[in-house]
Amino acid sequence: MKKVFLICTLFFSLIFYGQNETKITPKKCLPKKGFHLRLKSVFDDSRCPEGVSCIWAGEVSVIIEVYDNRQFVEEKVLVFNAKNKEENFKWLEHYFQKKIKSIGVFPYPKEGQVVKPKKQYITIVFED
Repeated sequence: MKKVFLICTLFFSLIFYGQNETKITPKKCLPKKGFHLRLKSVFDDSRCPEGVSCIWAGEVSVIIEVYDNRQFVEEKVLVFNAKNKEENFKWLEHYFQKKIKSIGVFPYPKEGQVVKPKKQYITIVFED
């Protein structure tokens, strides 16, 4: 089952490569004008790690900070799972003013490996 998931993920990654996408990272440098979303942290990552068989797909929670013209606007906790996908899309679409096709939190967990916070990011693919 895990191999099927990885193959599907790889397949969709190749399809979306080069399409209209953006990343939300923990980068501290903010542009002078406009909205900017920054990944503050990733926590409660219960996604099934690569190399492990799981019954439940799991979920991951993130904290995103929103800035407008370098001024803090709000902080939002988003939980990525099958139940609240549309709610997350709607919240993010408000700031990007584009229709979202998919969202992914990376890197995907691997058994026995700890991911450094600076290496974590969110990829958002927009519809054309």
